[in-house]
Amino acid sequence: MANTPSAKKAARKIARRTATNKARRSRVRTFLRKVEEAIASGDQAAASDALKAAQPEIMRAAGKGVLHANTASRKVSRLNARVKALGA
Repeated sequence: MANTPSAKKAARKIARRTATNKARRSRVRTFLRKVEEAIASGDQAAASDALKAAQPEIMRAAGKGVLHANTASRKVSRLNARVKALGA
């Protein structure tokens, strides 16, 4: 357990940051799930709209350090390819 005042403060900061990151990660997963469901239903218009909503959220998570930038780009790229494939 933290003994010094600075260690106690650090523990509080970590707890706050963890809660924030957890909320951000959950938000991203919700957006991803909506895209996945739209793709599964085969509705390209809905999937495209869901992807348009999810993309900024994914990139924001990358900007905040919740996701790695390359991971975010890969997810967006792969989802985009799958949405495109619905139309073909």
